[in-house]
Amino acid sequence: MSFLVYIAAGDETFLESYGEQFYPFVVGAAANIHTALVKANLANKVKVVVPCSYDVFRSESGLPSKGHFRPNVNKTMMELLTFLSKHESPFFVTISPFQSYHEVKNISLDFALFRESAHPRNDSRKIYKNSFQLSYDTIITALSRAGFPHMDIVIGQIGWPTDGAANATSSLAEEFMKGLMDHLHTRSGKNLSPQDLPMEIYIFSLLDEDQRSIASGNFERHWGVFTFDGQAKYQVDLGQGSRKLENAQDVQYHSSKWCVVNNNRDLSNATALALDACSVADCSSLSHGGSCFNLSWPGNISYAFNSYYQQHDQKAESCAFGGLGLITTVDPSVDTCRFVVELRTSLSVPLHGHTLFRWIISPMLTILLYLIRDIFS
Repeated sequence: MSFLVYIAAGDETFLESYGEQFYPFVVGAAANIHTALVKANLANKVKVVVPCSYDVFRSESGLPSKGHFRPNVNKTMMELLTFLSKHESPFFVTISPFQSYHEVKNISLDFALFRESAHPRNDSRKIYKNSFQLSYDTIITALSRAGFPHMDIVIGQIGWPTDGAANATSSLAEEFMKGLMDHLHTRSGKNLSPQDLPMEIYIFSLLDEDQRSIASGNFERHWGVFTFDGQAKYQVDLGQGSRKLENAQDVQYHSSKWCVVNNNRDLSNATALALDACSVADCSSLSHGGSCFNLSWPGNISYAFNSYYQQHDQKAESCAFGGLGLITTVDPSVDTCRFVVELRTSLSVPLHGHTLFRWIISPMLTILLYLIRDIFS
């Protein structure tokens, strides 16, 4: 069995919030990696790609037929597309109906979630019933206008977050994923040209990442299909038929202890201490619409304290907070708001503050070893 492997040069280097700081380097970096692959006789099996965020596109009317690349990225994008075309590499791009729904006023939740009740959009006699297809056809139009109408497209990231914002929930994530799978299955059964469907799609992501940048929103730390400790948030058919997503087994946690606020102390400085804790730890679930949004004061203070305490491996001094912290064995979780107990680091490998433990490491290493064997054989 042969594999096509990708090496990504950067991660959404054209993201608008980054400015133009990476523009002078991205194509050169990709070219240098390709040169190294050529010297190693791997260029036919390993392709260099540059993942792009969806905000590289513009459409003044919001319709695919008017799609084009953002003006300030045009020059570098042309260089990139020329490089990709020359070496038969696909165009990697993120599609995020969730962010489109949050940022674009004329996209409804129904439209983002593939619901039958969604109000369709009409564009030059073509009817769009969901945000995904509208976004995908915008990409096709932009590539065509740039002179690359037949370039293969890979959706490098797509998903729906489950916390950290309004409408970021597990139930809506499940609905979105099922809608996406049904949509792709329906379209794949039609007589379409190759570019009418992405060459590949990568679900974002496997696990939550508690140290991921939240510049775009607190939901950025909650894209996982699984929680940080390997528990499936919902069920969806990812092509495995009747098989269900399986939870991690024999997960090794720290002791059942939590750090909460000591209500018997003067709490006048508690909010400031909680803000300090959240600047280091992950308090994204406390944001508006999040799973812990409804925690009243000082419950939200306790959440911040505990997040910091768990991140520091339950060390006693990490629950001090000037005498306002109190270690308890009574789980303070309320309804959907989970006060986590972190994983034992002796059985884990750090990954973005949470841990990627051996139940994932072992099978992934096995797959990687087989992949490497096929590449070099």
